[in-house]
Amino acid sequence: MWNQLARKAVEYEPCADRSEDLLTIDGLRIDVSTPEGKVTVVDGVSWSAEQGKITALVGESGCGKSVTALAVMKLLRSSGRISKGEIRFAGQDLLKLGEEEMRRLRGRHIGMVFQEPMTSLNPVLSIETQITETLTEHLRMSRGEARERALELMNEVGIPDAERRLSQYPHQLSGGMRQRVMIAIALACNPKLIIADEPTTALDVTIQAQILSLLADLAVRHNIAMVVITHNMGVVARYADYVSVMYAGKIVESGPASEVFSRPSHPYTALLLKAVPRLDQPRQERMLSIGGMPPAPGAMPSGCRFAPRCPVRMAVCGEREPLLEPSRTQALSACHRRDEPLDGLQSAPASPRSPADKVPGAEEVLEVRDIAKHFDLPAGGIVRAVDGVSFRIERQRTLGLIGVSGCGKSTVGRMLLGLETPTSGSLRLFGEEMDVSKPSALRKARRDMQVIFQDPFSSLNPRMTVGAIIAEPLLVHGIVRRSQARDRVAQLLERVGLRPEVATRHAHQLSGGQRQRVGIARALTLNPKLLICDEPVSALDISVQGQIITLLEDLQDELGLSCLFIAHDLAVVRHISDEVAIMYFGRIVEKAPRDLLYANPLHPYTRALLDAAPTPDPVLERSRDHIPLKGELPSPITVPKGCPFHSRCPLASRECQLAVPPLREVEGGHQVACIKV
Repeated sequence: MWNQLARKAVEYEPCADRSEDLLTIDGLRIDVSTPEGKVTVVDGVSWSAEQGKITALVGESGCGKSVTALAVMKLLRSSGRISKGEIRFAGQDLLKLGEEEMRRLRGRHIGMVFQEPMTSLNPVLSIETQITETLTEHLRMSRGEARERALELMNEVGIPDAERRLSQYPHQLSGGMRQRVMIAIALACNPKLIIADEPTTALDVTIQAQILSLLADLAVRHNIAMVVITHNMGVVARYADYVSVMYAGKIVESGPASEVFSRPSHPYTALLLKAVPRLDQPRQERMLSIGGMPPAPGAMPSGCRFAPRCPVRMAVCGEREPLLEPSRTQALSACHRRDEPLDGLQSAPASPRSPADKVPGAEEVLEVRDIAKHFDLPAGGIVRAVDGVSFRIERQRTLGLIGVSGCGKSTVGRMLLGLETPTSGSLRLFGEEMDVSKPSALRKARRDMQVIFQDPFSSLNPRMTVGAIIAEPLLVHGIVRRSQARDRVAQLLERVGLRPEVATRHAHQLSGGQRQRVGIARALTLNPKLLICDEPVSALDISVQGQIITLLEDLQDELGLSCLFIAHDLAVVRHISDEVAIMYFGRIVEKAPRDLLYANPLHPYTRALLDAAPTPDPVLERSRDHIPLKGELPSPITVPKGCPFHSRCPLASRECQLAVPPLREVEGGHQVACIKV
């Protein structure tokens, strides 16, 4: 279908060679039954995937990406139904196949890599059993033949010590290894098509680079058609050959990745790219964001679905829906202004920040000295989750804490909040020692220190209304009377950009961005001086991410707040932080003022993180000499002796195995824990 539309335009010749389309989706419509009635979640979608190439499907949460992928596999829930369109695989219409015929295709000719391998792998079956069952079922291999093939697959996807790993279970593997096992299962029967749904979302950026490099290599080596579903525009820029951008159940732009990124012909694509914070460009005073929210599936606007949020909309945009047609570029665009350049398009006005009257840094808010948290294992041994971390935060300053999942950064935040008791070390809040083991001291400290969690949906009580959630700390601490709580809640909602009527709703009735704003409003109820932000935007779409970061900056300026900003996104941390600390297995390995660290990273791990972070520019990405960091993250139970990074470090020597290097200052507040620097 993509080819047929492309050939309508004479200038579309560079893409006319896409004659090897293995998968073609044409006019797909998917309806879902809800308590409110039937709603359309995918509406007239058409795209295709070519053998030996990577096709990316991008867009905000709820736009229909994953539902489309499940439709290809015929794995829609019982409430979902394909009401229109075709899905053709190798010339065969999948929608006409029965369940038994489809079972023979799944795993054999079509493989799928799901977002979270820990929930996709069976926890009670060994890795060997989970790989070989596909081989014995589809290829009728003997047990010995299947095991031999499983070993071959484990080696191919880069799992070391494959013989031993086969007998292990999913919980005994790292996140990167589990994802590699999922890829091995998908590859087992030499499929022609692999669909990867957010395959690297939960992974460290260095492991993410390894996995994506592996998928790209496999697509070329085995001539596999690869479909990658993601919201990470940098990933698309680095690896995708073609990209289709979805919005509110429709494709709004589709074409070669290099063309879509360099000359977007739809305002939504252009704004998505502008909203991505980039490490290769100077830090912006304000993060750009797309105003408004996507429409609900059952309440689509007339005309163009993006028109209510579009800064260049015309009268016709609200009257007539644009068709997906060739634009001025080598891409298809569903926009009435598809032939106009969008170079000067701006999302939200970048108003200058207005700092509070007091000079930042004039007063110390928090000092952490050699804090540690060790967990005893039932079978013996110790996990050193945090092992001697020190830092300080001054008034109206933000410390960004970066690290992989499991490095101890969230445990640091939990100890500050008194949710974990430190094994050793000390905490000082406003110059006074804070004993988190004493309830009275903790209660006093929590009035000055609040938290914003990563997942607002799981941190908000589903049985309470938004108003009750925000009013609770006000009533518990006796700040207002119950009769006054309603007005105070309305003020807080307005401060975070929500209407007062939101107070009557429950968490499930709000979008992800709205829920996070409620979490921020609740954190502000007690007028805190310090905010612990634990991955506050990692679960949000790019378009919403900018809104939340801007809100936090405004509140910091208005209220003189200090922040500990815990995250794994280096570009976001660069934007919001004044100082940055890099954690690796319970220790800070590098700490410096923001601009100094990003301009001159000293620790090999910091350099690897910055090199692995993709940017939304295909030309730049494919001209860079990427050297993926080798090796897996060590187990927290058996951390290597000496420097914990030496097992993966390209500069490591025998000396690195002897002792843990201390964090020492090199220049101008720049500290590093590495004997090679």
